[in-house]
Amino acid sequence: MTDDTPDSLIPYDEIVQEALRDVVGRVLGEVSVADDLPGEHHFYITFKTRAPGVEVPDHLVERFPDEMTVVLQRRFWDLTVSEEGFSVGLSFNQLPTTLVVPFAAITGFVDPAVNFALQFQALVDEETPPGPADHAENDPPEAEPIEDGSNVVAVDFKRKK
Repeated sequence: MTDDTPDSLIPYDEIVQEALRDVVGRVLGEVSVADDLPGEHHFYITFKTRAPGVEVPDHLVERFPDEMTVVLQRRFWDLTVSEEGFSVGLSFNQLPTTLVVPFAAITGFVDPAVNFALQFQALVDEETPPGPADHAENDPPEAEPIEDGSNVVAVDFKRKK
């Protein structure tokens, strides 16, 4: 492509982002229906803590003012999935908590058991510059995600201005 490629009048980037978020919704929906994770599957889900619709206790937002990553592995309950997002019960420092996360707030989804990862642009206005995502200490991971790029779909479309 050259620099004189015209801007698209079709919002391809938004369409692809929405389709990939549907993958996360479908996976979480299947886990919700089964009420358990199959095999060794477990998920790292990174989301914007201050995005519209996110419901996270204030002490967690103070600790993770931009993004946080939660782990769905052994200790989670009441996973509920809707068209807009999901809610899940997790324990933080022995305190049971329910998180509500719209799919639009998700910036990453990883299943390290099968080397699968999706990365998203947040569908929210950025008020604070993005910082590194830190793992919330809800469930210590058994294995770290592999960061070699295998099976990773990164969508980062840039529009010419």
